[in-house]
Amino acid sequence: MSKEQTNKQHVSGQANKPLSKPPHALSYSKVIEEIHANSEDGLTTTEAQERLEEFGQNELGDGEGLHPAKILLRQVANAMTLVLILAMTVSFGIQSWIEGGVIAAVIMLNIVVGFWQELGAEKTMDSLRSLSSPTANAVRDGHTVNVPTAEIVPGDMVELKTGDTVPADIRLVEAVNFETDEALLTGESLPVSKDAEATFDEDTGPGDRLNVAYSSSTVTKGRARGIAFATGMKTEIGSIATALRAKGSKRRPVKRRPDGSAKPHRYAEAWTLTLTDAVGRFLGVNVGTPLQKTLSRLAVLLFFVAVICTIIVLAANGFSSQQEVIIYAVATGLSMIPASLIVVLTITMSAGTKRMVERNVIVRKLDSLEALGAVTDICSDKTGTLTQGKMFAKKAWIPARGTYSVSTTNEPFNPTVGDLGFRTLSPSQAKTDDKDKETQAMPCEDLLENNQDLEKFLDVASLANLAHVHESDNGEWNARGDPTEIAIQVFASRFNWNRMRWTSSKTPIWSQVAEFSFDSDVKKMSVIFKNNRTDRSHVFTKGAVERVITSCTHVVLQDGAEPVAITEDIRDQIFANMEAIVEQGLRCLALASRFYDEPFIGNPKEIDRSSVEKDLIFRGLVGLYDPPRPETAGAVSECHQAGIAVHMLTGDHPGTARAIAAQVGILPSRMNEISKDVADSMVMTASQFDKLSEDEIDRLPVLPLVVARCAPNTKVRMIEALHRRKCFAAMTGDSVNDSLSLKSADVGIAMGQTGSDVAKDASDIVLTDDNFASILNAVEEGRRIFDNIQKFILHLLAQNVAQAAILLIDARNLSVFPISPVEILWVIMITSGLPDMGLGFEIAAPDILQRPPQSLKRGVFTFEILIDMVFYGCWIAVLCLAAFATVLFGFGDGNLGSNCNDAYSADCDTVFRARATTFACLTWFSLFLAWEMVNMRLSFFCLAPQDQDLGFLGQIKITWEHVWGNRFLFWTIIAGFVTVFPVLYVPVINTDAFRHTGISWEWGIVFIETVLFFLGVETWKWGKRVFFRRTAKETGKHTESMESGVFASHLSIARGIITDPDARKEV
Repeated sequence: MSKEQTNKQHVSGQANKPLSKPPHALSYSKVIEEIHANSEDGLTTTEAQERLEEFGQNELGDGEGLHPAKILLRQVANAMTLVLILAMTVSFGIQSWIEGGVIAAVIMLNIVVGFWQELGAEKTMDSLRSLSSPTANAVRDGHTVNVPTAEIVPGDMVELKTGDTVPADIRLVEAVNFETDEALLTGESLPVSKDAEATFDEDTGPGDRLNVAYSSSTVTKGRARGIAFATGMKTEIGSIATALRAKGSKRRPVKRRPDGSAKPHRYAEAWTLTLTDAVGRFLGVNVGTPLQKTLSRLAVLLFFVAVICTIIVLAANGFSSQQEVIIYAVATGLSMIPASLIVVLTITMSAGTKRMVERNVIVRKLDSLEALGAVTDICSDKTGTLTQGKMFAKKAWIPARGTYSVSTTNEPFNPTVGDLGFRTLSPSQAKTDDKDKETQAMPCEDLLENNQDLEKFLDVASLANLAHVHESDNGEWNARGDPTEIAIQVFASRFNWNRMRWTSSKTPIWSQVAEFSFDSDVKKMSVIFKNNRTDRSHVFTKGAVERVITSCTHVVLQDGAEPVAITEDIRDQIFANMEAIVEQGLRCLALASRFYDEPFIGNPKEIDRSSVEKDLIFRGLVGLYDPPRPETAGAVSECHQAGIAVHMLTGDHPGTARAIAAQVGILPSRMNEISKDVADSMVMTASQFDKLSEDEIDRLPVLPLVVARCAPNTKVRMIEALHRRKCFAAMTGDSVNDSLSLKSADVGIAMGQTGSDVAKDASDIVLTDDNFASILNAVEEGRRIFDNIQKFILHLLAQNVAQAAILLIDARNLSVFPISPVEILWVIMITSGLPDMGLGFEIAAPDILQRPPQSLKRGVFTFEILIDMVFYGCWIAVLCLAAFATVLFGFGDGNLGSNCNDAYSADCDTVFRARATTFACLTWFSLFLAWEMVNMRLSFFCLAPQDQDLGFLGQIKITWEHVWGNRFLFWTIIAGFVTVFPVLYVPVINTDAFRHTGISWEWGIVFIETVLFFLGVETWKWGKRVFFRRTAKETGKHTESMESGVFASHLSIARGIITDPDARKEV
């Protein structure tokens, strides 16, 4: 059995070598016994080495690695390249060495450029790097030693302390106030408290195995030691990495009856479909992004069109075997093959990746650039993506005083940043009372003046707290400990009430007597401190509101008054204020204290906790906020303006998730105008969503915009639901638990700074600044590239239509070429291909983020593009044939000469001059059409419609600035314009290769035809502008407010306008 198969069969939670039960279901003593470890002295050096050889290094492996041969094969095994290879083979077969050599050069250029571009991209995905810390503390030979994380083996006794990264999956043996941050694995934004003594059922999920510390999680508090039981790919993170590498079967399943049997024709059907799929993958017609599939199918279609055109030519000449006939047929076939398409597409997208780096986006998969232009939905994690991932205390309510608030800050550890505010209303009163709406900003000294209630509140906040917040020598504020406690400690530090001030001096005012750590059962933590000035002890308690309030008997309701007993009405008021705080997207905790006058007998650690946490005086509530990034709301707004829906999938409480979503604009502010069933669908919990079948999800009026308490599988189901609604979904994320959904999404977007390597490996693009707003840069760039691909495809295919039309007009009786095969390839690769690359560098249109996403059904070939292609191609063909006929028949004697398709002679001089005139016209038309493609509707001479009052000269100036702005396009057009002359006049090259000769008075025809070309194109564009203006007027399009436009479909559903089930799929 291969190593990969072994990894796939590994059971979640089991050891490298399976135990009788998963370690979380066994006592730690049983785990030590079964894994043959030593809880006191650890493994010997010899045992560790033997196990390292048996189980391998503690790494996540290298995946499939880099295979240049496969990359090279992919460059050849695509439809467009195969078409070119066939054309080259035919050319050499009829001994057309020049034509065959040119096509061979084109093929080599395509393969080399494509190979190096994809090789560079593959190098960034070569391996899945380990997330583990570089070293770990293990007990070996009775001593604690520091060993490389990669050398940790099953059976090692590992010691952990605050700040360590867990090196492997560890069954805890001892845990003292031990908590780990498992956000990378489970998505839980708060640290998880561990219990070494507990055991759990075998089927307990990873997030509830409280006796296990997971590889790559971080220790946020306390210390612990335990036995490593799973390393490398057998850890929970390794299981995710294995799932990411799993490949779906490429074999079509056999359709079977309910009893499992199948008729012989079902096997034949499955084999046929499997073979068809394989051929499709080989040609590229059923793999890749929509554009790649479309272009591959286009290449196959053009191949058949080229064959048909060739057959037409041969049939018109009675299938003559003369080489001249075959050359004519090959020329006609070549005219239908856009030979430069692959290289232009690859270079354009490669240049786009370099441009994206400047905009803080790294493209890991080249095709994702094109896909970004079609994104209709972004599914985003909250913590660290939409929010900063750093808590701070935003609200504090003291019953006797009112509500204190802190303004939003980008430095959550810095107590000197952010304004302190105060209002006399409680949070619940502020919801309904119109008075005192403005929060008064006040210095902390004024707030503390004659304010014993605030001081007692701050005593609890500062002392019932293990976090350390301090300013370093360089002026930077640092913090360590639990994020919740850090946030509360920073709030106390705003009033200069930091714990270190009271406890760290030589003569501290407060001395700790006892500590009762946070317990998941009681959901409180308490400390006993002695005031060295008064010689009295105090109990300080903080925790979940519903738990702390049960331990409180009194509360101070008025400034300077004595505590009064808590009644049911007072209790209800406290809970109402808690709800008001939670509705603002804050996590709410309660603070309480009292005097502790009981005498200390014996060890303070032996004090009964229940005797301490009672008869407390309620001091107030604190609301903790994980703030959205300052740019998030604007980014979400721009997403909506661009027609992109944003879904927030988070592990937070539904109330908090709803509030954050409303703050950043993911949910509409006019929720009251939405019917209950639509509103309920907009916000759901993972348990509600996961209980629904696929059919039930598809029947929802809208897919949820917010999913709370989200699990990794929920995110994948959301992506699948979006796909069933024909949406093109992107997923943003930074943690390991996001990686499966990143892989399932059409575009996976990982965070570069805080993102895990597993998430990056599963993604298509990475944001180097972890900024949600950079997604807009990616979308804008994707749309720009999509627009530019449309421009150069239209430009390129219009040339093909023109060339084919020119050759097919007279394809019988051994007629002469109006243009020769080499002239065709020159136009395609030089005067068409190079400007096409320039079109790929065009800047984004001003309204690019005010348009809806590109349609996946239409792709780049919209109805407008197809009509334009036919018109431009036919107009160019008419002008070119007119030039050819004018020289040959208008000013010439109409003599077609003898063998004029193969060699120059005196009899062929008129034909060669007519062909040169046609070539000059076709070359210039191709170059000038590239400038006309800068904007497919606006006049080339009027590219700034908002400045119509500038006059003709003003518009020419605007056009020049735009043209000069794209230097690559400008110089390729100038180069193409200039190179016409040596091609026409250099001996041998002109007559032997291109089959034309120099011209003189014929340039007058070229100039006249160029003017007619511009008149035709500009008239066509004018007609399009008139048509689209009338269409817009008839359909009654008007500008709505942004929110009305974004959520119009939801409001329509609420009003009962959309009743068609198929229409709902578009929502």
